[in-house]
Amino acid sequence: MSRDAAIGQAERYFDDGEFFTDLARRVAIPSTSQDDAHKPDLDYYLNGEMTPWLEARGFECRTYPNPKEGGPPFLVATRTEGENLPTVMTYGHGDVVLGHEGRWAEDRNPWKLDRVGEGAEERWYGRGTADNKAQHTLNLAAMDAVLAERGSLGFNVVAMIETGEEVGSPGIRDFARQHADLFTKCDLLVASDGPRIKPSQATIFLGSRQVFNFWMNLKLRDGGHHSGNWGGLLANPGVILSHAMASIVDARGRIKLDALRPPPMSNSVREAIAKLTIDGGEGAPEIDPDWGEPGLTPAERVFASNTFEVLAMETGNPANPVNAVPYRARMACHIRYVAGSDPETFLPAIRAHLDANGFEAVELYMRREEIAPATRLDPDHPWARWAVSSIERTTGEEVAVIPNLGGTLPNDAFATILGLPTIWVPHSYAGCNQHAPNEHVLASVMRDSLRVMAGLWWDLGAGDAP
Repeated sequence: MSRDAAIGQAERYFDDGEFFTDLARRVAIPSTSQDDAHKPDLDYYLNGEMTPWLEARGFECRTYPNPKEGGPPFLVATRTEGENLPTVMTYGHGDVVLGHEGRWAEDRNPWKLDRVGEGAEERWYGRGTADNKAQHTLNLAAMDAVLAERGSLGFNVVAMIETGEEVGSPGIRDFARQHADLFTKCDLLVASDGPRIKPSQATIFLGSRQVFNFWMNLKLRDGGHHSGNWGGLLANPGVILSHAMASIVDARGRIKLDALRPPPMSNSVREAIAKLTIDGGEGAPEIDPDWGEPGLTPAERVFASNTFEVLAMETGNPANPVNAVPYRARMACHIRYVAGSDPETFLPAIRAHLDANGFEAVELYMRREEIAPATRLDPDHPWARWAVSSIERTTGEEVAVIPNLGGTLPNDAFATILGLPTIWVPHSYAGCNQHAPNEHVLASVMRDSLRVMAGLWWDLGAGDAP
């Protein structure tokens, strides 16, 4: 009975094809939360797939309705081995984005796991592979490897699998509040989502940026008017709205409003980020060196900065332009923000700025009602140092420590509402085509991550955790 033997169990699970088989079965469930017709598939993923697998390994499972009316359900599975043992919460989401059938290369079926290539280039294609089915499948399987070797885990587990992450995790914060008793004994969260900093380097991140979505809208009249008769006489909402946006963010993507800018970095955050090099792997876009906040490294721009993005814009009829002065224009915008930013101040600050600069007619309104705080565990936290030490013991290489993910996860439900230290160990990479056709994972990363997680779970149960 040893740590190396548990890691060997995880390796055999991969090498013998069991991981591929388990993942293929889960990918085949078209559990998209973005299409109400697939609500039965969300239920089946929890009750028909995950519950039997977990119960066979000694977990007690219960599916809970969403506190938000019409929201998708949650599965909570618990395995209790002892009152005096550490308790870990882990999380995953079984829902996926739309399949985008007919748009995948080689006419692939998004609901069929497809193995392509070999060696370091081997890829497994399928909807939900990277986000998030392979990631939580891997974490639970690594626990199973420890259980098979040790005969017990040596710790208690509370596992949550939700089915609404791809539609903004509706109800998850109310669920955490209403069912806090399920999580009161948890010492920390260890979960997986998102990409490694580069495919070959084991990574942890300790929180996530959040996102503030809003519309900028300008309607000047009812209907368009012929530009030959009215051009030069009627204000053009597309021109005005473009200038309104340009007064908020400059031509290089730098935010001009102090109220939208991030707080200063702490020394521990700056030191952690200084070691990071962004590498999206093959197929990733080239970084634009002159974009974003000047004076920051690319890693600081993603992990320690706020960004303002225009996601979509429309005036007139882009699909069929006509020679008319349009009557309205609108932009879908968002701000990605780091811990310490106050999203409650964003819209009032933009409103005051627009009014002061002659754009009183521009309307602002949120695209989502819920505002959540960004989160970040200090890289010097004892649980963070413990996780780094465990992973480096397994890999023999330096771990990339990201203070927070550049993207958005419902981490505030765990870090802020439940008050847990949060450790995320991602098993994907930036070039995985997440949310797009051709989503995939790298087989080499999956095998390496199984080793990492088996070692981590072994160490958690060995009695030397914080």
